[in-house]
Amino acid sequence: MKKLNTRLNQDPTKLANRSFKVQCKSSSQGPPPLTESRQPMEGVVRSAANYIPLSPISFLERAAKVYRDRTSVVYGSIKYTWEETHRRCVKLASSLNQFGVSRGDVVAILAPNVPAMLELQFAIPMAGAVVCPLNTRLDSNMIATLLKHSETKMLFVDYQLFHKAKEAVNLLKKTHSESRPPLLVVMPEVDSQSPLTLVNEYKYEGLVEAGATDFPIIRPYDECDPISLNYTSGTTSKPKGVLYSHRGAYLNSLGCVFMHGMSEMPTYLWSVPLFHSNGWGLSWGIAIVGGTNVCLRRSDPKDIFDNIVRHNVTHMGGVPTVLNMIANSLVANQKPLPHRVEIMTAGSPPPPSVLSKIEELGFHVSHAYGLTETGLSTWCLWKPEWDLLPIEEQGKLKA
Repeated sequence: MKKLNTRLNQDPTKLANRSFKVQCKSSSQGPPPLTESRQPMEGVVRSAANYIPLSPISFLERAAKVYRDRTSVVYGSIKYTWEETHRRCVKLASSLNQFGVSRGDVVAILAPNVPAMLELQFAIPMAGAVVCPLNTRLDSNMIATLLKHSETKMLFVDYQLFHKAKEAVNLLKKTHSESRPPLLVVMPEVDSQSPLTLVNEYKYEGLVEAGATDFPIIRPYDECDPISLNYTSGTTSKPKGVLYSHRGAYLNSLGCVFMHGMSEMPTYLWSVPLFHSNGWGLSWGIAIVGGTNVCLRRSDPKDIFDNIVRHNVTHMGGVPTVLNMIANSLVANQKPLPHRVEIMTAGSPPPPSVLSKIEELGFHVSHAYGLTETGLSTWCLWKPEWDLLPIEEQGKLKA
């Protein structure tokens, strides 16, 4: 790995006075001025004793203590505990800082649901930067456009998508020569030999190893500071950029855990792309309950059934196309489930026939709805009396 550039942690008082690339601005239409009846109670003062900016970073810090030895991530032969995941994220944040990434910078990711993709959801904000997960289905032209629009400083890319990312960066150099292209960091497959030959590229594990374990996390000054920049899929028009705040991500993550009916230490199968609203907020949310993240490179029916049985999966998610794929998969790829698996779907309503089929396989489906602009925000609250209805009627209600 190339030698890292030396970068000292900057004095927070100096950082407060600089102009950040991405920042929250107060609305010009602020709240009305305080009247006499709305004056704060005498002696009530906001301080560190009663207020701290909400941030998903705290989920990981708590998980590293409360669920220290519990498994946080499983992927092939890779297995980490929450303590190890926290340490890796701190070291990665340290390396980002040494590369010049600072508060308000944008760091993008182009990768499937592999462990590094999960770690970066925490590590990038811990370096004070804004995480930008890119849709892996986009072509090089669109990726180049989004890199330019976001002014991405670094781009982490999975080895299988390296050539697409490289082409996007080259396009950026040609069409916007005045812009500084993002620094590429490649994420090879850790537990197997990658067919990709890399000579002058930075590698993900090298950054993790080079980081400092005592790196002081760069926390948001204000809970409305941005934590993530997400782009809409662009199915109806050009992709739109949506900023999530630390506060919004914190609350949305709590809401998604609640909607999914998760209790302590669930096992979650990652069949929802992490580039979809940061995995519907659960990239941070699983840490709240000390769950196990079962990573999945591709949502193939055989891989889904194999991982559910192997890791005793309790929860998963999937858009209606994934549900349809599971429901109509080859019988040879299906396996009896160890217990009922909670699966949350979102987006367009799944057909009642698909819902009936998938529940016959041992899944229990709940339906939520959200937007990139809002996160997963509403869900269909199931009423107990509906359990007495015929399966066809239940399917219509869930759809």
